Amino acid sequence: MARPKKLKLAEVLEEIDMSRAAFYRMRARGQAPRIHKLPNGELRVSRADLDAWWERCEEHAA
Repeated sequence: MARPKKLKLAEVLEEIDMSRAAFYRMRARGQAPRIHKLPNGELRVSRADLDAWWERCEEHAA
């Protein structure tokens, strides 16, 4: 079974068309997709978490 894809923060920001500062503001409000911090300090977002976040955004917009 394949492991879930983990996206780099830069890839997430590009996909959602958002600046890093705006993303961190959204994260501080608890409105960002879940982030996983690696031991080296880099951040990753799983594809499943990002897709679920997109779904929640669409539900709130409707």
